[in-house]
Amino acid sequence: MIIANVSFFQTILVPAVCIRYYISSAELTTGKLVKTSREHWHAENKLHWKLGVEMREDECRIRRNDGAEILAGFRHIAVNLLDSTKTFKAGLKRKQKKAAMSTRYLAEVLAEQAHS
Repeated sequence: MIIANVSFFQTILVPAVCIRYYISSAELTTGKLVKTSREHWHAENKLHWKLGVEMREDECRIRRNDGAEILAGFRHIAVNLLDSTKTFKAGLKRKQKKAAMSTRYLAEVLAEQAHS
């Protein structure tokens, strides 16, 4: 099944059109397709916000060999570890700072993942 999603919106100067194409093996109703698409993009945007803004991934200037890919992998691991930690209720930046400042909290983050 190939689906085309057409969005119309107004920019500052002119109207614009955005067309997104989806390929799916599932037979979806229109309502289910819209819900699935929104859930996917919500999760995707949430992850990119965490990586780009909270982990400052966009500011990384490493361009040598595969260094950028390796650091991106470490950032993904860090986001997953800090998100799964329930001992300290805070945003990702505060959890990251606390883990950097407290070896006890860092040990909790790492130990919690080992037990799950």
